[in-house]
Amino acid sequence: MDHDRLCAEIVTQTELLVSTVKDADMTVPVPSCPGWNVGQLLRHLGGGQRWAADTVRTRAAEPLPDDHFRDLSPYADEDAAVLAPWLAEGAVRLAGALREAGPEAELWTPVPGRTVSFYARRFAHETLIHRADATLALGQEFTVGRDVAVDALDEWMELGSLPMMLDIKPELRELLGPGRTVHLHATDTSAEWLVDLTGDVIEWRRAHEKAAAAVRGTLTELLLLVYGRRSPAGLEVFGDGELLDFWLERVAFR
Repeated sequence: MDHDRLCAEIVTQTELLVSTVKDADMTVPVPSCPGWNVGQLLRHLGGGQRWAADTVRTRAAEPLPDDHFRDLSPYADEDAAVLAPWLAEGAVRLAGALREAGPEAELWTPVPGRTVSFYARRFAHETLIHRADATLALGQEFTVGRDVAVDALDEWMELGSLPMMLDIKPELRELLGPGRTVHLHATDTSAEWLVDLTGDVIEWRRAHEKAAAAVRGTLTELLLLVYGRRSPAGLEVFGDGELLDFWLERVAFR
């Protein structure tokens, strides 16, 4: 998806989230984000969006303080009527800052690249996944468009295979070994992914190839699976199920 579409998706996904939590109990626990309730999840997302907007607006050369959306203890008893408009306003603010800056503007990013395009894509999918967290916590059905899900999976693969991740999360090195490959096959579209763990770094490609472990499910199911928002139970799993479980445990993204 291009820059403008990603900016629009930040607002769209936030609007969908707001409609999901309307009149909901903000104290409901979020199983996929242990220790948080729905209100705290929304404060985290909204705080992150504002942090990104300030980062983009100021073309920050180094990371801005982020304690305000990391420590969620003050937000244990939130009001949906207050949170909903606050969250929606933050998404609009971020999308506006991203559009004004343009995708190629230079600034600090936590991964290589150092352009605004990182924040557009990251927060489109950060918002999407936290919408899933809230939706599932509240017992509602989570759905997502195919193009959005495919791009979210691509971004997840790209971030997870950055060589720097092996230093940030040394436990990922335990995944590497001869013959270790994982195949993801979306049953509702032609998209497929192959994760190659046989070298010195994690690699991935869009491909239909035989692998040591394979899993088949809808795009939405695969997206929730790799993000650690669901288990492979109920999906079609072939080959080395223990390798699949080990890979999923190591790469869960929160």
